[in-house]
Amino acid sequence: MQLVFENVAFYRQGWALHASGTFNAGVHLVCGPVGSGKSTLAMLASGLLAPDEGNVRLEGIGSSMLSLQFPEYHITGLTLAGEVASWGLETESILTEAGLQGREHEDPAWLSRGELKRLQIACALAVSRDLLILDEPFSSLDCHEKEALCRKLSTRHAGITLLFTHEPWYLPRVDEIWILESGRLGALGQTPGAIARWSGAPDHIRHLIASDNIPANISPDDVEEAVCRMHVSG
Repeated sequence: MQLVFENVAFYRQGWALHASGTFNAGVHLVCGPVGSGKSTLAMLASGLLAPDEGNVRLEGIGSSMLSLQFPEYHITGLTLAGEVASWGLETESILTEAGLQGREHEDPAWLSRGELKRLQIACALAVSRDLLILDEPFSSLDCHEKEALCRKLSTRHAGITLLFTHEPWYLPRVDEIWILESGRLGALGQTPGAIARWSGAPDHIRHLIASDNIPANISPDDVEEAVCRMHVSG
């Protein structure tokens, strides 16, 4: 199972995105600042956009899903029950997972963006897809909800998961790290080796790298273990 970018180029109004690389089964972190092209790359991966040059090739992938940054773009149901049903899922379990139990008759338009994001992410993670593309999945969530999402993503093993984010503090365990800089996709490689090569890592991980206590991965639990190891050795 692979998602392959073959010399892909995408141009818009004086701006260009270039991408080459192969995404194998596992969880992939694609990081970069706001405006670096993450959402464009996500839409190219999903097929919603076509490259101006090169090819995006899917091998062994029979199904895919793109979870957009803004959850309101996904809403089609007139009630929360109707929205969950539109995903082919069971209402009670999904609403409980999203912390919205007992509200099945409410209009999705009544929800805050954070509540709507919890609902949309709960649905997206409950549907099995060979390729799952998550564009800024942590946006609109509070700290506890981001930590909970990290735990869920850290347990994903089947298929290919692409996680596009600019948020540095709440990250799940990942198999590979990629960066978007100046409109160009770069591969740092597999973890944990990629972590040492990650010049744009968040401050707390860079501090660990500088102290030669590179964490086994980048989730909060992995970072905490590396911090404890550093203090013990110190």
